[in-house]
Amino acid sequence: MISFKKMVKCTAGWDDQKGATIVQRRKEEASDYRYFPEPDLVPVKVTNQVIEQVRANMGELPSACRERLVKDYALSRYDSSVLVCQGRKFTSYFEETAKKSGDAKASCNWITNQVLSTLNEQKKEIQDFALSPDKLAGLVLEIAKTGLNMQRAREVYARMLETGEDPKACMDALGFKVVGDVNQIIEIVRKAIAGNPKAVVDFKNGKVKAADAIKGAVMRETKGMAKMETVQEIVMKELADAKDPV
Repeated sequence: MISFKKMVKCTAGWDDQKGATIVQRRKEEASDYRYFPEPDLVPVKVTNQVIEQVRANMGELPSACRERLVKDYALSRYDSSVLVCQGRKFTSYFEETAKKSGDAKASCNWITNQVLSTLNEQKKEIQDFALSPDKLAGLVLEIAKTGLNMQRAREVYARMLETGEDPKACMDALGFKVVGDVNQIIEIVRKAIAGNPKAVVDFKNGKVKAADAIKGAVMRETKGMAKMETVQEIVMKELADAKDPV
């Protein structure tokens, strides 16, 4: 049987930050609380065996799960808390997606933003969500592979919800053909630089933000279907090598 120390008569509360019970106020006598035994409830005796059985069936506690997500997936404490607060099935959906995509942060961003928003709009739980972890992971992988920008990615996501197709099929149906040829991007960048001499002058004078005008022109020319990291790298190199406009 469990042995209990003599309890101090008091009102206690739980401090989640400290992970401990704290005393909120004390009473001198039990009668001050104005309580009395419930006549319809019989005394309950709890054995150590029962406690261990309950503990074994509880599964992972939220605090332990939050710490594990931070450690195993390199998530921020904020992100891990958002996931855990949605329940075990939601957290499991994230873990499966992260493992299949190989990108925990990107998976978390999609799940805590787009997926959670969709569930709230449709008043559904994660177990009823239209996209399996496999399909969402496929979208994360496709974005990483092609450099699909967020606006286009959301359109692909919306079509996936509507049709149930995989991300590649949705991209093809929407006519999203990513411009991945480096030489083609170089030509587009050079054309944009030639058409914006002021941006070149400003860049040469130390205004690095001037490069944004060139990047914007390139993305308009490619209809947002060029990989931004590639565009960024080429724009900075071409601007650095560009001659001052006459």
